[in-house]
Amino acid sequence: MSQQDWVLMHRVAAGEDQAVAELYDRFGSLVYKVARQFLPTQAEAEDAVQEIFVRLWQTADRYDPRRAKLVTWVMLIARRHLIDRIRRSAVRPGASAFDGEMACDAPDNVPDRQSQVDERSVKLRKRIAELPELQRVVIERAYLQGFTLREVSEQLNAPLGTVKSALSRGLERLRERAQADWAM
Repeated sequence: MSQQDWVLMHRVAAGEDQAVAELYDRFGSLVYKVARQFLPTQAEAEDAVQEIFVRLWQTADRYDPRRAKLVTWVMLIARRHLIDRIRRSAVRPGASAFDGEMACDAPDNVPDRQSQVDERSVKLRKRIAELPELQRVVIERAYLQGFTLREVSEQLNAPLGTVKSALSRGLERLRERAQADWAM
């Protein structure tokens, strides 16, 4: 399979339209799903997906199937792009993309969009802080600081499997707490 992935990425690097379409068909919905989890609006997620696939096309020649499966590489590029996008928006508060879901002439009692985003961010950081230490550290370093799980493993001097398990358990706890909050 990795040989086929390498050939596909070689074709993408050569600018073959069909290869780019194949790459998008394989990973477009997965990248969109992750982008939607990171970003507050559908429009922003769609823009991010386009940007991510441009980045994948631009870096296709760097893909090495000996170092990672293609899905891992695609998701690493996607995650890094999304983290960069979030960091850029944090540097420029108030500079957000137009949200087609919110009308410009919304009534005055509709909460300010930025305050909603800020409130969600505060809740998420509070939930992360409540996690057991290893889970908290792994999530902070992997998602908020942009380190790979291998880098986190090396930083913590912990086996990669332990780091992956901590990430999985931590994300599951966050999901459960978020669902409980929504049920209220």
